[in-house]
Amino acid sequence: MILSGLEIEQRLGGDIQIDPYRSENINPNSYNLTLHEDVMTYEEVVLDMKKNNRTRHMKIPESGLVLEPNRLYLGRTVERTETHNLVPMIEGRSSIGRLGLFVHVTAGFGDVGFAGFWTLEMFAVQPIRIYPGIEICQIFYHQVAGEIKEYSSGKYQNNVGIQPSLLYRELNPGAQNEEDPQLTLGFKGKK
Repeated sequence: MILSGLEIEQRLGGDIQIDPYRSENINPNSYNLTLHEDVMTYEEVVLDMKKNNRTRHMKIPESGLVLEPNRLYLGRTVERTETHNLVPMIEGRSSIGRLGLFVHVTAGFGDVGFAGFWTLEMFAVQPIRIYPGIEICQIFYHQVAGEIKEYSSGKYQNNVGIQPSLLYRELNPGAQNEEDPQLTLGFKGKK
């Protein structure tokens, strides 16, 4: 069962935390999240699942940034969310999808207990200009049946910026890469 917008509002400060929260972003059964000005791209021509691929950070100017087709852009939400006793999920807004922008390539599913900013995997069908602060996607919540064990992985929990893939950590158990500090470079303390 999916929570209604009114139920989302009633659970704010308890099972659901959205910071910052704006009442005008609530929908009948979801809440619109906005795009932060920070964007990341991979510098590698061929991405390697077993490596910490190099990334490049940039800011979306007020005049906008054109996303090119056939390139993955990682963004993040302005809002930090935290969810307990519910499964959070994000979907691109239909108005954004109708412009040919995929907001999350495959990772719209959150875990019970996730706390942090949502990293967006943006892919454009054709060139499209994006702007900071636009309502880019919506978060909605499913009720859970059965005993709950909350997400506690250190991989993406309590992130402070855009998170590139950390799959290499799973494929190389115990490996820590000296480049890991870049995960928060330029983003520490920002929301």
